[in-house]
Amino acid sequence: MTACGAGQEAKPADGSAPAPQNEQPKTEAPKPPEKQKLVIYTARDKNIFEIVQPSFQEKYPDIEVEFYTMGAQQILERIRAEKANPQADFWWGGTQSAFSAAVNEGLLESYKPSFADKVPDEYKDPGDFWYGEMLLPEVIMYNPQAIKKEDAPKDWDDLLDPKYKDKIVIRGVLVSGTMRTIYSAMIYRQGADTPEKGYEWLKKLDANTKEYTQDPTNLYLKLDRQEGAISLWNLQDVLLQSKQNNHPFDFIYPASGAPILVDGVGIVKGAKNMDAAKKFYEHLFSEEVALKLANERYQIPTRTDINKDSLPDWMKDMELKPLDLDWDVMAEKEKDWMQYWDENIKGKGKK
Repeated sequence: MTACGAGQEAKPADGSAPAPQNEQPKTEAPKPPEKQKLVIYTARDKNIFEIVQPSFQEKYPDIEVEFYTMGAQQILERIRAEKANPQADFWWGGTQSAFSAAVNEGLLESYKPSFADKVPDEYKDPGDFWYGEMLLPEVIMYNPQAIKKEDAPKDWDDLLDPKYKDKIVIRGVLVSGTMRTIYSAMIYRQGADTPEKGYEWLKKLDANTKEYTQDPTNLYLKLDRQEGAISLWNLQDVLLQSKQNNHPFDFIYPASGAPILVDGVGIVKGAKNMDAAKKFYEHLFSEEVALKLANERYQIPTRTDINKDSLPDWMKDMELKPLDLDWDVMAEKEKDWMQYWDENIKGKGKK
């Protein structure tokens, strides 16, 4: 055998073409990470998720978030309709009654978050299907330019006084988780086993009600224009609208107590983006986000380990007196109660 001389190429033993000399192997440029998607159905206002979204996107830039805003009851109905092919991953904002109904229908995924033991049992599902993010006391809302505080109703039964006839405007009930809860609570407090007493109470309220508005924006507009002076609404929105949006609104915490609605969150059963949903879950309940929402959006957190010194003064001094309600019974009866109200009471109290 002879060695290869200068300028000669060594040929492979199989006779194939020789490999090029001094050529670096080709490497493909690394592909950018694929964007994950997160679809959220939310009953929360834009001014809430505009605080949460930027910090979440900063932490998880590879997750593309889509928000779809609608009423809590509409979310339940939509998730119910999409059960066979879920389109949402995360449900943000809804009553414990709505979430309990979703659990009973198998619409939610069980997930135990890292902060599970920091949320009291009464504010979460025992099977970890939903957790309460914040507390929403339901209060009597009024326009102090239209009615003096001393003349405004001090408790629920005061709303039935004939002197308030045509001074009350109400957010459309059936599409609103907040209003369904308030109206169901009014029936329950008269006796859940004898809803006729509650129906009679609501009929008297209907007699004093001037109008049912299609959404919160129209409710605020009616109160602004003094087309009504009184409403029933949640404390957070009253504070937001008065302190940040300059609406002339104030509130009275009912003397006998308030339905304290737990505004919850949950992961949709069969969510297509489960990992992204869990990340959003954890971020939403973080102390950083909870404190920001408390100070900037008047939100009362459910977590018990939030630094109390960092909470706003109005929250430190408030005594949250709840009405004695059985939320499981409320969840079971609400649909029938509200259907009866819609078909037999709404708009008929004056007749």
